[in-house]
Formats: sequence, C-alpha cells, structure tokens
Amino acid sequence: MKKILIVDDHVDIRRLVRMTLEFESYEIFEAEDGATALLLAEAVRPDLVLLDVMMPGELDGLDVCRKLKSDPMLLNPRVIMLSARGQAQDCSAGRQAGADAYLVKPFSPLQLIDVIAQQWEHA
Repeated sequence: MKKILIVDDHVDIRRLVRMTLEFESYEIFEAEDGATALLLAEAVRPDLVLLDVMMPGELDGLDVCRKLKSDPMLLNPRVIMLSARGQAQDCSAGRQAGADAYLVKPFSPLQLIDVIAQQWEHA
C-alpha cells in the first residue's frame, strides 16, 4: 500500500485531501507544520508528500521539500507542492526546491487525483 503524507497548517485542507484520497488504497499520514512533517517522513517513509508552501514555523514548504529530496534515507519521495501562490516564479521556486509537481489552490478533487496518478507513472 502506498503511503501519502499530507502537510498543511489548515486542518480543513488536510481533511479535504484525506476525504479525496480515502476512496483509493493509500495509507495516509498528516502533519500541520514543516518540523512535524520531517519527523513523520523519517518514521513512515512516504511514497508521496502533498506539501503546502506557506506554513508557520521555521520551515516553509520549500525548505521541507529540499530536506525531503536530499535525505537518502527517505528514498526520494514524490513531492506535490500545494499553494495559493500560482505565479510563474512561485512554480519555479517549487521546482527548484525539488518538487515533482505544483498544484495551485483552490484545486478540485479530480485535479488532485490526476496529478497523483501522474506521479505514480513517473515513480
């Protein structure tokens, strides 16, 4: 069973994403900030991380993405950045941090499912 880590400081977004993915056979984990996300990623080694860009605390989503991608113990999980920032420079910053895809909020459940399916094709 594939493992997905949802990282967002808004509980409503995490709930929406979880509800969208519950119809698939995924093991789902949640974190509300970057530091918790990194600890949880080390513990569960997710196949995919859905990662908010703007989060409170020391680490934003770009920092977390860089750390996830540079940690050889995590086996290079796929990372989909989720952000309300949809400008070209925002998407570019996500790619430079190592994100495999960038999804702009608000997104539809079908968009999310499609983007995740594309990541499995490239895994």
